[in-house]
Amino acid sequence: MMKKCFLVLDCGATNVRAIALDPEGKIVARAAVANASERAAENPAWHQWSLDAIMQRFAMCCQTIGEVLSEYRLCGISVTTFGVDGALVDERGELLYPVISWKCPRTVPVMDDVARTGFSAELQRITGVGQFSFNTLYKLLWLKENHSDLLSRAHAWLFISSLINHRLTGRMTTDLTMAGTSQMFDLHQRQFSETILEKVGVSRSLFPALVSPGEVIGELQPDAAHRLGLPCGVPVISAGHDTQFALFGAGAGINEPILSSGTWEILMARTSQVNTPLLVQYPGATCELDSQTGLYNPGTQYMASGVLEWVRSLFWPAETGWDTILAEAAAIPEGADGVQMNTRLLDSPLAGWQGVTLNTTPAHFYRAALEGLTARLKENLIALEAIAQFKARELLLVGGGSRNALWNQLKADALGIPVKVLDDGETTVLGASLYGWWGAGEAASAEDARGRVQYRYRYFYPKEQTYA
Repeated sequence: MMKKCFLVLDCGATNVRAIALDPEGKIVARAAVANASERAAENPAWHQWSLDAIMQRFAMCCQTIGEVLSEYRLCGISVTTFGVDGALVDERGELLYPVISWKCPRTVPVMDDVARTGFSAELQRITGVGQFSFNTLYKLLWLKENHSDLLSRAHAWLFISSLINHRLTGRMTTDLTMAGTSQMFDLHQRQFSETILEKVGVSRSLFPALVSPGEVIGELQPDAAHRLGLPCGVPVISAGHDTQFALFGAGAGINEPILSSGTWEILMARTSQVNTPLLVQYPGATCELDSQTGLYNPGTQYMASGVLEWVRSLFWPAETGWDTILAEAAAIPEGADGVQMNTRLLDSPLAGWQGVTLNTTPAHFYRAALEGLTARLKENLIALEAIAQFKARELLLVGGGSRNALWNQLKADALGIPVKVLDDGETTVLGASLYGWWGAGEAASAEDARGRVQYRYRYFYPKEQTYA
């Protein structure tokens, strides 16, 4: 019998990738092509995505791994991508206007106008989603204000994952996890909010039928199969927003906080409850739907490794390795000899260092940055526990920042709980494939599929505490 594999098409902001995994979650083939938004003809400061270019990049990736895939029975395909972006389409699925990128500044004034109406708190109470100018809501309002004729002519709004799925299957659907990012979706009712849609003048009929993760959307059509170099008739299975599948793919359990540590740190959890009115009390807090029915993903985010990169550029030559910097910082005692750092570089006039003396070295500045970021993590975990009404017993850590062993230990010490580090960086595609195996009938559930994966963690324990 032929070996089996599942294919995930992952559209990221910097790369488009095709990655095939076996039933144990091991990658058997992968290819990537650089992705980038384009400047809008209307205004060179605006950003948009070319759907045709994205599909061509997927074709290049699939053709690259085609020879390897021919040795396997392809059981299914899923698409995962960033949230909020999408486009108005006609009855054939042709775009009426380009896909406005989450990087585009044109919607900032729209968000500000909504904020002045006093409706922002109600929006977050209903949807869980925080005030971000890239939210789908503000894109639709911008189109309504600037291209009202297109909104009246549109057959549907398709999120970017659904645009790709339509190109694959010919069917229009709405991935549930994408709808949860839109700031138009009632988090608890699990449907588009009539209150919000009526307020902004958008019809519910604009959004095609919702499909849950693991649900079959359709089959790969001949034209798409030919373009991708894949067999016709392969089931295309719903995935959606990459964040949700990264959480599941990392092995996160219920009420287990997970920290994705990179340029930004995103602290989230998979929880059975969430106090959405409490979200507005914490800047940067948001909540989306989990990939599993009945669960939520509350979270917060803030700049993290971006701060450390900045500190490095200030005090060390570009060729200095991170090992050297970490060794110097590790030699500085806890408390950095009184040097402290406010790490809120983007939103505080008081950002920067205090306690600096003539004896302060670059390593003190870096150590203070690590400790300041760790203190901020602790604040955010306390907020997350209040929002979702749970008590963390350990922290699951993924991403590039997890390779910083000194920082990992500082986190464990400050939080007073173990920090477990997952070295596998492909949690998003793994999570999407696990739901795909279920949807393809190759597993009893996504959890059953996840049970076949062998996770390997490294643990950092708080000092002076012993854990069984």
